[in-house]
Amino acid sequence: MEDGVLTNEVSVDGVQDGDEYLPLGERPVVLKFGGTSVGKLLKAVEAAASIKPSKESTDYNIIISTLQAEHVDAARCVTSPEISQRFRTSVASEFDDLRRILDAVPKSGTVDPHTEDRVVSVGEKLSSLLLAALLEDKGVPSQYVDLSDIIQFPVPDYLSQKFYQDLSSAFGQHLSQHREKVPVITGFFGRIPGGLVQSLGRGYSDLCAALVAVGLQATELQVWKEVDGVFTADPRKVPTARLLPTLTPHEAGELTFYGSEVIHNFTLQQCVPRIPIRIKNVLRPHSAGTIIQPDPPKSIDQYKALRPKRPTAVTVKQKITVVNVHSNRKVDSPEFLARICTILARNSLAVDLFEKNECHVSLAVHSKDTTVRTTHGGEERFQTHADFLQKAVSELEEYGVVDVVHGMAILSLIGTGLKRSIGIAGRLFTALGDNNINIEMISQGASEISIACVIEEREAHRALNVVHSDLFTYLD
Repeated sequence: MEDGVLTNEVSVDGVQDGDEYLPLGERPVVLKFGGTSVGKLLKAVEAAASIKPSKESTDYNIIISTLQAEHVDAARCVTSPEISQRFRTSVASEFDDLRRILDAVPKSGTVDPHTEDRVVSVGEKLSSLLLAALLEDKGVPSQYVDLSDIIQFPVPDYLSQKFYQDLSSAFGQHLSQHREKVPVITGFFGRIPGGLVQSLGRGYSDLCAALVAVGLQATELQVWKEVDGVFTADPRKVPTARLLPTLTPHEAGELTFYGSEVIHNFTLQQCVPRIPIRIKNVLRPHSAGTIIQPDPPKSIDQYKALRPKRPTAVTVKQKITVVNVHSNRKVDSPEFLARICTILARNSLAVDLFEKNECHVSLAVHSKDTTVRTTHGGEERFQTHADFLQKAVSELEEYGVVDVVHGMAILSLIGTGLKRSIGIAGRLFTALGDNNINIEMISQGASEISIACVIEEREAHRALNVVHSDLFTYLD
C-alpha cells in the first residue's frame, strides 16, 4: 500500500486553546502504512521528461495504464457494486489528472520538485481511496481525506518547529470534521519550498503521521512495516538477532543514524515524549512489535547505578569514505576545523565520525544523497557522490596532504548507559581483533549511548555476526 495514514474513529468535539487544537473524548490511535508504488510513479516522471528515450526506457503511458489496471483489478475485493463503482470513478479521475500532469512535463530531461510531488501524491490518493472503499465495504464507516491543500498559512523558506506546530494544529482541526468515521489520510500534505520529496525525503509520510498523532493527541502512533519491529541486529544478516520489545527515543535515533531503518528522525522529534511510537508487522498483526517511549524518570543515584549487561543493538552503516587531512600546522584551532567541515558540507558530504591529533584530522563521511540535482549556468545537472568527493578533496588540499580510503563501513554498538558499562568497549575491540578485523577509526564520547568504529566494508557482514555472538548471544 502507498504511504498513507489511517486513524481509528475519532468521536470528539474540538476546542481551541491558544494555538493548540485539543480534541476531547476518546483519544485515537494513528496507524501509518507504506508501500512500493512510489518507484513506479517516479519512473513514469523520468520517462515523461526523457529527451531521447533509450531502448530500455518505457513510455510513461504504458506505466500509467499498467498502474490503472492494477488498481481497477484490486477493486474486485469490494463486494458492494455501489462502493466499487464509486472507487472506479475516483481512480479514473486521478489517472486522467496524472496524464495531464505528465503530458505537461517539458522534454528537458529534468523535472521540477513540485511536479515530482504531484505525481508521487497520486499513488497515495489511489491507495487511500482503495483502503477507504475496503473498510466501508466491510461495514466500517470510513472517509477518504486528501491533505494536498491542508496548508493554508504562510510557509517559511526554512521549515522551523513553528511550521510543524501550525501544521499539526491544522491536521487536528481538519480531521475533527470526520469524527463520525475512520479517516483514511494521504501522507502527502501539500506544497512546501523546494518540494516535499526533495526537502524531507521519502520519509515525509512518517512525519505526516507523527503530526497527525500530535494534532489529535493520539494515545499511540503505529508504523506498520514488513518486519516484526526492531531487532538486536539486522535479522536478514544475523540469524540469532532478537526482537526488542522496547527502545528509548535516543536509541532509536542512534540506530537510524548508524544505518538501521528504524524510523524517520523527524517522526521521533515530533512525537516524543508525548506520544509513544509502535513498530508493527503488516504480515503478523498480532505480534506486539517494538514500542519507542522514554524511560521513566530516574533519581541521580539510580542513573549512576545503571550499568547495562549488554548493549541494546549493533548496526552497520555502509558506503563510508574516510578522508584524512595531514596538515603542517596545528589542527586544533576552531577556525581550521570549521573550514574543513564547511568544505564537506558545501559538497553534500555528511560527517559521521571525527578524530584528530595535533597535525592530523580523519573524517568518516557519506553522501547525503546518492544523486543531487544542481544548477550550473541556468542548466540543471545531476552530480554523484564521487563528483562531490573529488571537488571536496581538491579544496581540502589547500590545508594539507589529503588521502581518501574508500569501501569502509561504520560498526556501532547502541544502548542506554553504554558509556557507563565497564568492559563493553574492550569486548567489542577484542572480538574484532580475535577475528582479524582491522579497525580504521574509533569514536566514543560524542554520544552517551553509542560506541562506533570504522572497518572495511567487505568485513561488515562478518563483523556484525562476530560482535552479536560475543556481546549479545553469549554475554551473561
